[in-house]
Amino acid sequence: MSDEQTPSYGRERLVEVYTQGMLADTTPSIPPRFEDLEAAAREALESDAYAYVAGSAGAERTDRENQAAFSTWRIVPRMLQGVENRDLSVTLFGERYPAPVALAPIGVQSILHEDGELGSARAAADLGLPFVQSSASTEPLESVAEASDEGPAWFQLYWSSNRDLTRSFVERAEQAGYEALVVTVDTPVISWRERDIEQAYLPFLDGEGVGNYFTDPVFRDLVGAPPEENQDAAVMQFVDVFGDASLTWTDLEWLRGVTDLPILVKGIVHPDDARCALESGADGVIVSTHGGRQVDNALPAIEALPRVVDHLEKEGYGDAPVLFDSGIRRGADAVVALALGAEMVLLGRPYVYGLAIDGEDGVREVCRNFLADFDLTMGLSGQASVADLDRSLLVESQ
Repeated sequence: MSDEQTPSYGRERLVEVYTQGMLADTTPSIPPRFEDLEAAAREALESDAYAYVAGSAGAERTDRENQAAFSTWRIVPRMLQGVENRDLSVTLFGERYPAPVALAPIGVQSILHEDGELGSARAAADLGLPFVQSSASTEPLESVAEASDEGPAWFQLYWSSNRDLTRSFVERAEQAGYEALVVTVDTPVISWRERDIEQAYLPFLDGEGVGNYFTDPVFRDLVGAPPEENQDAAVMQFVDVFGDASLTWTDLEWLRGVTDLPILVKGIVHPDDARCALESGADGVIVSTHGGRQVDNALPAIEALPRVVDHLEKEGYGDAPVLFDSGIRRGADAVVALALGAEMVLLGRPYVYGLAIDGEDGVREVCRNFLADFDLTMGLSGQASVADLDRSLLVESQ
């Protein structure tokens, strides 16, 4: 990104919406309220596809608490702080982004809309936001990188039980131009997800979300025949190699030796795990509960965030970037997370609900709404720069 001034997301979006409403009698096609957005996506999707993206582990308590726990921290707005020109930009690994927001890795987007990962990548690129491409995508990573059209893109790695396949994924990501590697460590096995089990639905078994595998030379050698000629055999091979429950921090040291890309370890909740990740060669961590999809009744991610930040500071890793996802729904959520020490937040379910409703345009609309909400909340809280956000803006409710 250039050094140009951050756009006035809030003002521009409000002027656009109200002008269209008053002069053209047109209201937004994508619901601005998250609750209505989710309801519209549910209406647009088949029941099994909606259950897959909306569902979480067990009783889904972690997902609910991820959102509810933000109320623990209250914003204390400051007045007359000169917030006419707000700088939302952040710099991470030498790259400048216009806002501290990335699109989280979400797999199998093809079950939500025909635009799939390509549409989400294009929308993110239009806004200059990093798109985190999932290993579990229907479109191969090279096609998604091309769709990003030089927009910022990171690659999310699900670590395979076959080390040669893992290495191949990383090398392909490097060659395709991805700028960082997001290593998800909270999925050694797939969790007990009651909605999916009730539907008896796993999209991978239907050939969805396996594009990176089916196009990989190492994987194709493992299958022994072209996947397009024997999809059933290829799917079962995917089941055999997806995930690795034997991994330890030593394996992360191996991965550090495989790539020069910045490595972000995603799925961190415990402070000691954050330290271990950095000691093992990671460049940063992402505090996340996988949107509540892995462990039921887990500690909410926003409660884990300040503990991780404080521990890393104490252990001498205060300069390592800490990112955050799980439960981000509105601009105020992002303000709270950034004030608690996150350098960037990852937006998840909201943008794929936009995808389900209106493809690429839906993703773009959700992101623009989120950025506008965030920008306005920043200004109304008396904050002119993301860089100035800290815990002095918050009080913890009793």
